[in-house]
Amino acid sequence: MSMKGKALYTFQSENKEEISIQENEELVIFDDNSVDGWLQGENSKGQRGLFPASYVEVIRPRSNSNLTDCSISPVGSPGNDSSYFPSAPNTPFHMQQGYYDDDDDDWDDWDDSSTVVDDDGRSGANGHSHQSPHSNNPNVHYRAKPYMERQDSISSSRKGSMVGRNLNRFSSFVRSGVEAFVLGDVPMNAKIAESYTIEMGPKGPQWKESPTPFSCSIEDPTKQTKFKGIKTYISYRVTPSHNARPVYRRYKHFDWLYNRLLHKFTVISVPHLPEKQATGRFEEDFIEKRKRRLILWMDHMTSHPVLSQYEGFEHFLMCADDKQWKLGKRRAEKDEMMGANFMLTFQIPNEHQDLQDVEERVDSFKSFAKKMDDSVMQLTHVASELVRKHLGGFRKEFQRLGNAFQNVSQAFMLDPPHCSDALNTAISHTGRTYENIGEMFAEQPKYDLFHMLDKLSLYQGLLANFPDIIHLQKGAFAKVKESQRMSDEGKMDQDEADGVRKRCRTVGFALQAEMNHFHQRREVDFKEMMQAYIKQQITFYQRVGQQLERTLHMYDNL
Repeated sequence: MSMKGKALYTFQSENKEEISIQENEELVIFDDNSVDGWLQGENSKGQRGLFPASYVEVIRPRSNSNLTDCSISPVGSPGNDSSYFPSAPNTPFHMQQGYYDDDDDDWDDWDDSSTVVDDDGRSGANGHSHQSPHSNNPNVHYRAKPYMERQDSISSSRKGSMVGRNLNRFSSFVRSGVEAFVLGDVPMNAKIAESYTIEMGPKGPQWKESPTPFSCSIEDPTKQTKFKGIKTYISYRVTPSHNARPVYRRYKHFDWLYNRLLHKFTVISVPHLPEKQATGRFEEDFIEKRKRRLILWMDHMTSHPVLSQYEGFEHFLMCADDKQWKLGKRRAEKDEMMGANFMLTFQIPNEHQDLQDVEERVDSFKSFAKKMDDSVMQLTHVASELVRKHLGGFRKEFQRLGNAFQNVSQAFMLDPPHCSDALNTAISHTGRTYENIGEMFAEQPKYDLFHMLDKLSLYQGLLANFPDIIHLQKGAFAKVKESQRMSDEGKMDQDEADGVRKRCRTVGFALQAEMNHFHQRREVDFKEMMQAYIKQQITFYQRVGQQLERTLHMYDNL
């Protein structure tokens, strides 16, 4: 049922689905039930679309025994619509996908619906245990947060809601919770949370290094079965340097950890896991390829100052007990410091940074990342084509050349009076040498090109994350500009606009720290990649040269 409304504030549309409204403009509202804080209606110009629910008042018909009256109430006010509070970030699409590969079971061996009881005998609702406030991980630092009444967060929500929210509720800016954080719509009621420090380095903001860095090996992929052979999977031995005690993990365990990381660390480029494969997953080549790429994934995880401190990562690396595994898994899944709350965990430097300068740095990194992504894709294409030639074209061509030499040797043997056994043997050996060289070319990619492609795949994933991460900062910049405009027009307190700017600084520091970490790792990784490739190429051609030299010496004494 349509009803009348009046605009409380001016709103300028930013997307084709939105419509602009002017202060005091009369509106037609098609449905007063807002969706994620947005209403659909028509303005005085006859334009139809969406506008913020908190920007309008709905004129509701009201009748008594003698007359019909109208009541005016703001849409989305407390007690009126639960959408007044910001909704939780939407689950990313990839997290909704069903599991396939060798890990498409129902988690029966490591997760069930039974209630798990924690150390002090208490159990949580729906089988979730109460979270222990402290972790045994020495890398994770906790700080107490002052408890604030929820009324404070409601008050903040009202003021922050004066700045328009993005229409696209599935954008990374909204889904990550950064929009709610920047607008001050995050209840500060977490008593304990982990803390991640950003400090100023020689090249700008950087993550504070872990006080106890570590590494982790992934070895011995082994085919396992259960249910009397009905289920088959690959198990990897994972050994952290913390304690040198191995644990055994399946790919689905890695996949669970990866999804927790994506859900929590919204401003960090989490490396992609190796791809899944529906068929041929137990073939030796695929198992070896997945192991190599899991090793690279793990190396990146352990080298990251923030990801390596995550309590869920520690649990993945060190828990060997089934019951404790389930307990820790569910503890990670009920982590409160997610989305917008995660932004509260950052400790940023006191140094002043002009937001315009930060925006220019972000734009520069965006251009760099796009160019690097294009160049990495090009190198991947060229290297993949070279692999194909090594396995097919080069091998066949050298085999054809070797076969041709063999035919020449056989022809020379057909006229015995003029036959030179030594020459025929040398030519025949030359043919076999080139056939061997063909096989060497076919084997060589496993020593160099495969490893290059593994590293390039890792960086393709890392680079693919940055457009969404940069979008978070761009969205925060837009909110700063909008809040300052509203303050200048007298529609928002300057203190509120300053709060938006301050929270935008936090987002900016985090993004710059991640950018600097990416550059630091890029220099190390690509140096190692190029050195390893060139060394293997030198070794390969030295072996080819040695084969040819031995063959050449057979002609010396003819």
